[in-house]
Amino acid sequence: MPVMTYREALRSAMADEMERDDSVVVLGEDIGVYGGTHLVTDTLLDRFGPKRVIDTPIAEGGFTGAAIGMAMMGMRPIVEMMTWNFSFQAVDQILQNAAKVRYFSGGQAGVPLVIRGPNGGGVQLSAQHTHSLEGFYGHFPGLKVVSPVTPHDAKGMMLTAIRDPDPVIFLEAGALYGTKGEVPEGEFTVPFGKARVAREGTDVTLVGYGRQVNMLLRAADRLAEEEEPIAAEVIDLRSIRPFDTETLIASVRKTHRAVVVQEQWRWYSVASEVAAIIQEQAFDDLDAPVERVSGAEAPAPYARNLEIAAFPSEQDVIDAVHRALYR
Repeated sequence: MPVMTYREALRSAMADEMERDDSVVVLGEDIGVYGGTHLVTDTLLDRFGPKRVIDTPIAEGGFTGAAIGMAMMGMRPIVEMMTWNFSFQAVDQILQNAAKVRYFSGGQAGVPLVIRGPNGGGVQLSAQHTHSLEGFYGHFPGLKVVSPVTPHDAKGMMLTAIRDPDPVIFLEAGALYGTKGEVPEGEFTVPFGKARVAREGTDVTLVGYGRQVNMLLRAADRLAEEEEPIAAEVIDLRSIRPFDTETLIASVRKTHRAVVVQEQWRWYSVASEVAAIIQEQAFDDLDAPVERVSGAEAPAPYARNLEIAAFPSEQDVIDAVHRALYR
């Protein structure tokens, strides 16, 4: 099976769909001539030309609004946010229009739109470029929100996103773009609303999404090497909305303990929602309270040592597991 980087998998998915469907276009800042700030769209301009790979002004509200109109008229635009923080300039368009057009029109009009780009921290871009917005966008009905971690899922979920009839918030991570993994040849998709059991275990369930999943797998390796080995099961949510409750609850009923990990802030977050779902649907199966591991309640620092301290670490996860097992 071929090995690709995360960025190559994303580019491959977009190129495949642009070859297959003339209605697919890509637009955003510096995505054409420059190839994208993170080189995800590199070479697409040469292949498909400036009418389908559109360099836009620095005006997120403008080009996102234009993409919504394009989608309503039958096209399938893919918008790149240089970072998801910049989507704040387009929030009115995304939340008041893209998320609600199908509802407002009684199902007569849809917005088959993908908005993608790097979300969260880990690449030393400071407080105004390091928000984790999965909880923010996941709050709104009408949007689908996904956060793949592997190149396999990045390509498969991007293909699903482009073909979806509704707007999709596609959250990547700058720290993942260079990571590598196997990606099948030929056509394949990864469905939304289906979590992945990234590692089997029996003692505790570790729940995460996006780049945190790789950290959970490393933490699980360390837990397995302790004097009294702990077998941690790792659940990669992949999809924030729609959400796979079934896989999550099945794991907790097996392990009887859960640690939910996220990069974003603890208050009003995805981890809070996951913990609530576990409490509501698996309370009698729990042998300990659900633990949450989150980012520091402060704007993300620029200094590398402080940025590392501000986000969850393997040791933070291990400490939470020890608490859950009363060690």
